[in-house]
Amino acid sequence: MRAVIQRVSRASVTIEGAKTADINAGLLVLVGIEDADTQEDFDWLAAKIVRMRIFGDADGVMNLSVQEINGDVVVVSQFTLHAQTKKGNRPSYIKASKPDVAIPLYEAFVQKISKELGKPVQTGRFGADMKVELLNDGPVTIIIDSKNKE
Repeated sequence: MRAVIQRVSRASVTIEGAKTADINAGLLVLVGIEDADTQEDFDWLAAKIVRMRIFGDADGVMNLSVQEINGDVVVVSQFTLHAQTKKGNRPSYIKASKPDVAIPLYEAFVQKISKELGKPVQTGRFGADMKVELLNDGPVTIIIDSKNKE
């Protein structure tokens, strides 16, 4: 499971002209799922995201988590995070899970983050053409792969 985590001052998702997600301070999480992902990947990644200390404390030091600042989270599915670019100029997405596998896993991941955070998480819509708007705060952008726990 791969995720791009962005600390945001605000973020929103619009689908077919309608806003489906809209938050202020918090995290925008782009997540890509592959067939090899397991419940262990979801549990580890959800806990890591919610507890990651990337928000400023009173001294401006990144010492607080999204949970500690009572921030919001938007999770957006993004199969392109599993792009393979070794050959040619057209990325291959062969490692990304197909919708019949990915949708239930994506929904379970959203529920896990919501449980870890202690409040509902907003989302885009799996497979939809989404317009994602954000104001990256910092900027702070972190890439995490549950198969490469560095």
